[in-house]
Amino acid sequence: MARTLAEMMQGCRVRISGTRPGAGAVRQRLLDMGVTRGTELLIERVAPLGDPIEVFIKGYHLAIRRAEAACIEVQECEEEA
Repeated sequence: MARTLAEMMQGCRVRISGTRPGAGAVRQRLLDMGVTRGTELLIERVAPLGDPIEVFIKGYHLAIRRAEAACIEVQECEEEA
């Protein structure tokens, strides 16, 4: 079962596996910001009330709303030994 970025905890390193159907304009805006399939990101901070979520992706920090993060399907990256 795929998990969404909104479900992940602070400090997790994840890889984007896709977007949920029906994301429409949100999906296009996320693609424009570099949120593409196969990209790894680190969840840096989650606001005290859970919105927004700050991630580090492709060398920059990006803050996105929890509703937008719920459109992004992710899988946890394997930890390197």
